[in-house]
Amino acid sequence: MAKHTHQFVEEYDGLVGFGFDREGDENALTYYLQKFSDDECMALIRERMSERDMEELLDLVTRLLKTYFAEEEYHKVFLKDGK
Repeated sequence: MAKHTHQFVEEYDGLVGFGFDREGDENALTYYLQKFSDDECMALIRERMSERDMEELLDLVTRLLKTYFAEEEYHKVFLKDGK
């Protein structure tokens, strides 16, 4: 059974835009990130990205995970390694 899901982008039918309200911003962020991380999209963009852009993206994601997840959440929610 797969550990990862991207159901939100498949089921969401609301507005995809920023700046109206917090809930809408959260929905748009989830929508965009799930579209961005789609296997086909990532396969194409990662071969075109510069080393600098890849490093910046990884640094951003790492910083956000460290800022908003406790160690236990990082393992359970992000790594899904059962620790």
